[in-house]
Order: sequence, then C-alpha cells, then structure tokens
Amino acid sequence: MSKRWWALIALVLLITSGCSSTDDLMETSPSGTPQITYTQVKMAPESYNGQPVTFGGKVLGARRLKEGTRIEILQLPLTSSLQPTLDLSKSQGRFVAIQKEFLDPATIPAGTFLTVTGEVAGSVTLPLDETEYTYPIVDIKNLRVWTKSEEGAPRVRPYIGPGPYWGPYWSPYWRPWPYYW
Repeated sequence: MSKRWWALIALVLLITSGCSSTDDLMETSPSGTPQITYTQVKMAPESYNGQPVTFGGKVLGARRLKEGTRIEILQLPLTSSLQPTLDLSKSQGRFVAIQKEFLDPATIPAGTFLTVTGEVAGSVTLPLDETEYTYPIVDIKNLRVWTKSEEGAPRVRPYIGPGPYWGPYWSPYWRPWPYYW
C-alpha cells in the first residue's frame, strides 16, 4: 500500500476513536465503573454508602449545622456538560448534600442551580410539609455552582434589518444622532 492509503487509514481510525455518545459519558465514571443513578440511590441509600456519585439540581435551602452546611436540593437530570436541566418537572426527588468545611449558606441561596460530586452517606428523614421524607445524603467532595450567565441557551441578538443609521457608522445601540458624533 502507498503512504497515502496508510495516512487515510490512520485518519479514519483517529476520527472514529474520538467518537462517543453523551450517554457513555453519563453512564460510566472516569474509572470505568458504571455511574450510580439518583433513582438507584433513592431506592436504597444505605447499600451505596461510600460510592461516588454526581447529582445536580436546584437548591431549596441551606442551613449551617455542627457537622457542616446541609443543602437541600431538588434533584434534576444533568446535561452532557454536567449542568442540571432547568425543567423542574424532570425531577425524581430530593437529596441532602453535606459540606463538612465551612460554607456560608448565603452563598448558595434558594433557587441556585448546582452540581455535586461526592460519596453517598446513607439517608436522613426530615419533615417535609405535613409528612416525613427520606433524603439520600451526599458528602460533598466538589461543588459547582452555575451562574445565571451559564444557565440556558446562549442568547443571540436577532437581525432586525437596516435602520436609519445603517452603514459604516452604524451603532448596535439606537441613538437620535449619528454614531460618529
């Protein structure tokens, strides 16, 4: 075979080796072991003690306790970039994340979207309205807070068409005088 064929084969192998779906990224951890889902942990939190997990969601509240900061989170599915989805109807429940080091609850107010990586640490039963709810517990190893600018799709300014000052001095901001004044 000629060098051209070997180069083509190498290029094809290089391109196909880099292809993977986002499902593969979500279902396996970096170590290659299957990723534990929120539903599995919710059903039997004690059986996953010490297992690494990555969950995301919307903060419902945070409170400083003796053992650390307890964050109550509405679980939401994660996108391929590990950002929680904004559709609250996709939630499968709630969980509690514990930050052992000092974390001021004011830095993660209710409504904040975040992603938590940590280890399952059993469960806790707390009051929820007029009932009791069993929350899986995650000891936080890494906490990622998503800012407003990172939430949602990027905004693109629509094309409106030429205005009264269209031309080399056109300004993206409307002004009652020409741009060069």
